Order: sequence, then C-alpha cells, then structure tokens
Amino acid sequence: MQKLLLVAIFLFTGIFVSQCQSKSKNPLLEGDEVPDFSLLDQNGSVFKLSNFKEQALVIYFYPKDDTPGCTKEACKFRDEFEVLSDLNAKVIGISSDDVASHKAFAEKYNLPFILLADTDKQVRKLFGVPSFGAGLIPGRVTYIIDNEGVVRYVFNNMKKAEMHIDKAIEILKTL
Repeated sequence: MQKLLLVAIFLFTGIFVSQCQSKSKNPLLEGDEVPDFSLLDQNGSVFKLSNFKEQALVIYFYPKDDTPGCTKEACKFRDEFEVLSDLNAKVIGISSDDVASHKAFAEKYNLPFILLADTDKQVRKLFGVPSFGAGLIPGRVTYIIDNEGVVRYVFNNMKKAEMHIDKAIEILKTL
C-alpha cells in the first residue's frame, strides 16, 4: 500500500511540475488571473484551484508550520474565519511543509481552513513569492482573489504576520 501511495505521489508531482514549468515565473500582480494548480491538502486529498471558481479566495503563503509568526498568522485567520466566511471567502494557506506537518499544525491549533503542501515550491514559484536571506527563508505573501479568479490585492509583509488578515478583510469588504 505504501509503495502504491509513493508511486501515486511521484506521478502526481511529475504532472504538477510539468504544468507549472510552462507558466511564467513573474510575480502575480493585481489584475492578473490566477493560474490553476493542484496540491495535496492536510488530509492528503488533492486540492485543485479550479474547483473553487466563483468564490473569493484568500491564498496566503507562509514560511513554516508551528513557528511563532506563522502560528500567530494562522490563529488570527482561525479567529477571523467566521468573518471571512461571511464575506464568502475561502482561506487557503500554503507552505513547503509536508502533509503530515500540516495535519499536525491544523489539529494543534484547530485551524478550520485548507493548508496545502507545496513541498517542491512550484506553486510558490508560480505565484512569484519571494524568499529572503539568500533564498533560505520563504516569504509571507497574501493574495485576495475575486470570484472570477483575478488577483485584487497582494500583501507582502514578512514582519507583520497578523496584519495579513486585517488587510484581507478590508479588501474583501470592497469586492
């Protein structure tokens, strides 16, 4: 069973990487259409962005599960989840941590939203999310996407993790 799962993950990753390699590596900006992608969520299920058309999205990239800034950010998204839901927005967190790490992080902090495992950093590259410290520290960027799949706001701030949620709510109220 484990061998079958590893083969499936290998095939999935190979297909995913080839899809991403054909996309531009330029950063997504306001007004850009978000390209489709697929990743595994914290439950090991395949998440495909195109399955969430016609709904506003808050996609946030963060450096690492269970670190101080990332935990504050995730918990603030959790605490404001009802407000975000009332604004008809779905929250999606993405980091390079694996499925097991995301599962533990979500369970430990009772996170009610989707966490995606971008272990090979292909979606991070697809969005053009920067890294810091000679590329060793993944950046923290939040994208607000309208119900037509267009980026309406990009918030890039490594230091003020909790501010990402306030900005997301502010922008969602204008959509």
